[in-house]
Amino acid sequence: MAEKKRPVVPNSISDETGQYDARFVLWRRFCAENNIPVETLPSDLEMEAREKWEKMKERLQRPTPK
Repeated sequence: MAEKKRPVVPNSISDETGQYDARFVLWRRFCAENNIPVETLPSDLEMEAREKWEKMKERLQRPTPK
């Protein structure tokens, strides 16, 4: 079975939402809940925290339009 490719999400702040972009809001919430400095990069997370972040990121996935 072929794996569906997810659309690429640009890694930039949107002009419309700025600092309130869903990805940045979710990252700040994740950091607050896990006592992680917001300046930390996801790639710098320890394995347990990285797994939690990956689960939390799933909330950002949007259904693909038909």
